[in-house]
Amino acid sequence: MQPRNLDIVVLSDLHLGTYGAHADELSNYLNSINPQMIILNGDIIDMWQFSKSYFPASHFGVLQILIEKMNRGSKIIYLTGNHDDLLRKFSDLRLGNLEIRDKLTLRINGKNYWFFHGDVFDVSVNYAKWIARLGGKGYDLLIRINRLINRILKKYGKPPKSFSKKIKNNIKNAVKFISDFEKTAAELAIENDFDYVVCGHIHSAGIRKIKNSEGQVIYMNSGDWVESLTALEYRGGRWILYDYLKQEIPSYQDLRPATIIEEVYSLI
Repeated sequence: MQPRNLDIVVLSDLHLGTYGAHADELSNYLNSINPQMIILNGDIIDMWQFSKSYFPASHFGVLQILIEKMNRGSKIIYLTGNHDDLLRKFSDLRLGNLEIRDKLTLRINGKNYWFFHGDVFDVSVNYAKWIARLGGKGYDLLIRINRLINRILKKYGKPPKSFSKKIKNNIKNAVKFISDFEKTAAELAIENDFDYVVCGHIHSAGIRKIKNSEGQVIYMNSGDWVESLTALEYRGGRWILYDYLKQEIPSYQDLRPATIIEEVYSLI
């Protein structure tokens, strides 16, 4: 099957270098698409948990595919996240078709977009970083245990369970009164006249309209490649949330004749 031509793909929270990363599935997905622009929206290589003893060939394979796509003309914009925050010292670096940024503002077909990872809104990261790092290690261990349990469940014909997602959701609910991630991102985007705000970080994929008394914005999150295995795809004026686990090929119909992408420096 020929790779699908896309204008833009947004991926986040790959967490390469951890046991939770689905590198093989991600390689399959990347080989199935031919995008003009790839936006890597943070936590691509997990530098918090990086270990010389664990970075398997499949994880290197993902990086190799990205480099090959870049060499064939795809523009790659790497937006830094909290797990790869060491790269923030190289922000605004440009090497051929590769750029490293902390955030990105684009005008796509006349609409203003704000792309950033989103950890700036996470109280647990900004005010208790050592707790967040400890939580990351525990999360990776829980993913490994969860996969072992699911292999046993599959052997006995039982449906898989996601203990890590259940625990994570409970933690997010506990701190919701302090930091409502999506609401905060949307309010700031509306305040700064953006039509779309695109994040990662919370491992919760989705596309939805958020309104307040000042206006409205389309909030989008590309999810992750630890549990949800999702990406945001844009082609000819339409955004789709691609779900690898469903193995459904998106249908793009009623496409606009061209996608015009302009970088905007005057916004936030």
